[in-house]
Amino acid sequence: MPIAASELILNADGSIYHLQLKPEHLADTVITVGDPDRVSQITKHFDEIEFSIHKREFHTQTGTYKGKRITVISTGIGTDNIDIVFNELDALVNIDLEKREVKKEHTALNIIRIGTSGSIQASIPINSFVVSDLAAGFDSLMHFYQSLHVQEDAIIDALVDHLDWDTNKSRPYVVKADEHLSNHMQSDKTFKGFTVTNVGFYGPQGRVLRLPVQDANLNDKMASFNFDGQAITNLEMETAGIYGMAKLLGHRAVSMNAILANRAKGEFSNDPAKLVEDLITYSLEKIVSL
Repeated sequence: MPIAASELILNADGSIYHLQLKPEHLADTVITVGDPDRVSQITKHFDEIEFSIHKREFHTQTGTYKGKRITVISTGIGTDNIDIVFNELDALVNIDLEKREVKKEHTALNIIRIGTSGSIQASIPINSFVVSDLAAGFDSLMHFYQSLHVQEDAIIDALVDHLDWDTNKSRPYVVKADEHLSNHMQSDKTFKGFTVTNVGFYGPQGRVLRLPVQDANLNDKMASFNFDGQAITNLEMETAGIYGMAKLLGHRAVSMNAILANRAKGEFSNDPAKLVEDLITYSLEKIVSL
């Protein structure tokens, strides 16, 4: 039975609703970034750009880097946008948009997030790179899907217990990166990470301006958590949603983090633009050899 027009929404030109992309615009390797302006920071390194479109916070460019076809897309901030982007990317490769039917053959994308983050461990300095091997989501996205089979139950239980998690908040979920992609993107220049994806930037990450937070010790509790030798390393706002949606939809994903801040030491990078540029060039060289 065809998927209803109210569920799979297409634009008048046949492109997918929010991203305004058609299947031919998408490469099998996708880089996601939060900031729409960061798309061109990456594609300036490309040999050529074949397609570009910008709708709302979703800026997409597809081209080639050293002969490898890559799509770069901005998601905006937060896992609510990850839900939109990943469902629509998947629809482009796994649904026949004209017939509105799921294709018999599944296509798996390689998806690499390049983003910024803050460390909560003194041992992970500013201006370093973290490859997220695990991600814990403090949002609720995964709970809207049949997702228990992609979640790491033992880690979740230990985390909830260690943090003395307030039951008024959504129960955390934990999802692993794609093992092959994670191993491929790591090197002696990176730290292996356990990333927490927060639902906001201020209170949810323990920042106090004028509003008191529910748990003033949350960051310290996270920093002291350890599961089988893996400590929580950094905080950001998309990775767990990316890992969860990728696993559910049958894609491969990994998150690359430029550490701009060290919350444990109260430090911030003195040249964040260079740090992001260094992570871009590092990631592109890794991606081209996938």
